[in-house]
Amino acid sequence: MTNEWRGKWALVTGASAGIGQAIARELAAGGTNLILTARRLERLEQFAAELRVKFQVNCAVIPADLTQPEAPGQILEFTAEKSLPVDLLINNAGFGQYGEVPMVEADRLLEMIQVNCSAMVHLTRLFLPQMIARRHGDILILASTASFQAVPYISVYAATKAFDLFFAEGLAEEVRPHGIRVCALCPGSTESEFHQVAGQDHLKFAKKHRETAEKVARVGLAALAAGKSSVISGGANTFNAIAQRLVPRRFVTRIAGKMFRPTQN
Repeated sequence: MTNEWRGKWALVTGASAGIGQAIARELAAGGTNLILTARRLERLEQFAAELRVKFQVNCAVIPADLTQPEAPGQILEFTAEKSLPVDLLINNAGFGQYGEVPMVEADRLLEMIQVNCSAMVHLTRLFLPQMIARRHGDILILASTASFQAVPYISVYAATKAFDLFFAEGLAEEVRPHGIRVCALCPGSTESEFHQVAGQDHLKFAKKHRETAEKVARVGLAALAAGKSSVISGGANTFNAIAQRLVPRRFVTRIAGKMFRPTQN
């Protein structure tokens, strides 16, 4: 499946850890050259060096902070200066924040929207014209199982992921005539730094059924190669997403609220 992009260039955001790193490694194993971007330069350089040695692929590194509106343009400029044609865009960067909305810093919530939604749209818009001109290209957008319902105590995160899912599915239909594939990858709880960063690693139910980042990466890339506009990773996650359509949304939200509600000391 990863041979689909052998010899081509893929841009992976959020490539220093978690699912982004797993996707980059999976692609490198299939002979894909990589442009890796994230905030942490040292991690990126170490990871790029590992991939070059292990898989004999080319790796370019550009540190970028996607909370800054100018970052997507800087990434595009970097690829242009290096003459790196992006055939595969992996919009993986994103983060969540656990807590009641009034208790979370406003800047944190707005940065979440910037990274999870605005930067993703901006990068997609910047690289799409090149793909359309070449009549081929692929885009993978990281959504979530949180895309399918409101989730109290991670309300903003769930809303951003719903945006990502709907954007990906709509865009997939728009660009299909141009020979371009777009897919939203919807993982559930995954083994990564996400839960620690979001401040929700204490939620016991989320620890029971975590998938590996490697498994999620393979599911997403396989779905993109197959031309799917969205995919849910994991049988249980798929069942839950389908089952909740059969009951009122308010009921689903209340159940989610009970699951995520902070415990009282």
